[in-house]
Amino acid sequence: MRWLIFDYGNVISNQSEVVPELAALLDVEPESFADGYWRFRDVYDRGWTDLRYWRAVGHAAGKRVTVRQAAQLTRVDLDGWRQTAPEVVALLGELNQEGAALALLSNAPRSHGQFFRRQPWSALFHHLVFSGEVGVAKPESDVWNVLLRRLRCAPADCLFFDDRHINIDSARAAGIPARHWTGPAEARRAIAEAGLP
Repeated sequence: MRWLIFDYGNVISNQSEVVPELAALLDVEPESFADGYWRFRDVYDRGWTDLRYWRAVGHAAGKRVTVRQAAQLTRVDLDGWRQTAPEVVALLGELNQEGAALALLSNAPRSHGQFFRRQPWSALFHHLVFSGEVGVAKPESDVWNVLLRRLRCAPADCLFFDDRHINIDSARAAGIPARHWTGPAEARRAIAEAGLP
């Protein structure tokens, strides 16, 4: 079996800007909040709990975050990541109908992964791999070993799409054909060039 593997953020999703809303919940300036939001995102994607992450973000902004606030921040954050691009979901639906084997590999916290699994579009995929659930994230080389074991395939049996060149380079270093995501039309061309459905 040959696999088509997609990233989530800025590929399937249309992320909306929620940092100002999140910052307002803690009554801090968006610039101050954004520093911690992105500085700790990598470890959040690798398995930190929601509470640990938001407390680190809050501490960086000079605020103590309660359990209740952490849950509220998580809900707002999820709202920012839940929006999907209709044309991409349509492409995935077409590929699924054509019999393509689809997988998702996303750097996302555990709570986000659990939420995404409940969304209608997730049923289009045979496998969903979230970094927060497996403890490794792109562009680490180990993430490809996790993915290939999950798919039970060789690197050459994949075609991976991502919006970040650092992840594409990492996939290629692992022997996985990878293409920079620019939209459904270009993805269709890449799939055809690879001899896939």
